[in-house]
Amino acid sequence: MAFKLSLDPGEKFAVNGAVIVNGDKHAVLTVDNQAGVLRDSDVIREDEARTPATRLYFVCMLSYLDADAADSHYPRFSEHMDAFMDVVENPRVRLICAQVSLAMMNREYYRALTGCRELIAYETLILGDINAELRLQSRA
Repeated sequence: MAFKLSLDPGEKFAVNGAVIVNGDKHAVLTVDNQAGVLRDSDVIREDEARTPATRLYFVCMLSYLDADAADSHYPRFSEHMDAFMDVVENPRVRLICAQVSLAMMNREYYRALTGCRELIAYETLILGDINAELRLQSRA
């Protein structure tokens, strides 16, 4: 099944880890085979992964964008997931953690990313937007 990506002028996106910038016109691209594709807005840098859920997302993202190296990221994923689950008691969130872990084990990295987005939303609800606060502190 083909994947269509509609891009605004100058919009960045990553394909299997390579960052690509759209030109000065709107474009629609079609990806006909399996590839790790993320919009710039869905990419986080390592220095932005400051919370347990964003650290999980970051490692899943690395695995998604470079599936050939995913096995090397799994120990780090496992460490972050253990730390996250040590502090979470909510049964629904623990179920999402289990689903993310299963997706990673099954090499379904995009599914893992989707679950991590839910974990980030939960974390933001509980903690507030700590990443926004940290960004403001780093600019001061």
